[in-house]
Amino acid sequence: MLRHATFDTPAGPFTVVATSAGAVRAAGFTTDVPELMRLVHPALAAPVVADDDVGPAAAAVRDYLDGDLTALDGVVVEQHSGGEFLRHAWEVMRQIKPGAPVTYTRYAELAGRPAAVRGAASACARNAVALFLPCHRVLRTDGSLGGYRWGLPVKEWLLKHEAGD
Repeated sequence: MLRHATFDTPAGPFTVVATSAGAVRAAGFTTDVPELMRLVHPALAAPVVADDDVGPAAAAVRDYLDGDLTALDGVVVEQHSGGEFLRHAWEVMRQIKPGAPVTYTRYAELAGRPAAVRGAASACARNAVALFLPCHRVLRTDGSLGGYRWGLPVKEWLLKHEAGD
């Protein structure tokens, strides 16, 4: 059984879906839990119930919003990658520091495959645990925002929050 809770944020509602042990399986700027569950690999899917107790993720989200930009770093996430590069790229994504966004090109380099810019973009697009894996910190090669599943205004707010603006 998975549980979900929604938090009010300046960027809009943010929903977390977690296991009973507190591992985050899905997260995003929406209240639509079925939409979030479509992002979860079938091997990790389970019934979901509303529950304010989503483990350490709840306090981490609040602390992040209050300015502790590293609060999310220790929260356990569970995603099914389907491949070694994607798994590794997600690990690397988690190491991109707040206030220091990188381009898709740089992200591919950090992941050890400089020519895999499309693979880096795919890692962002397939990320089911937004915020906990900070795909919002990856920008187009020209430095512009690029896309974001939860909308460019959300991405822009997150980047400004992390820059201290």
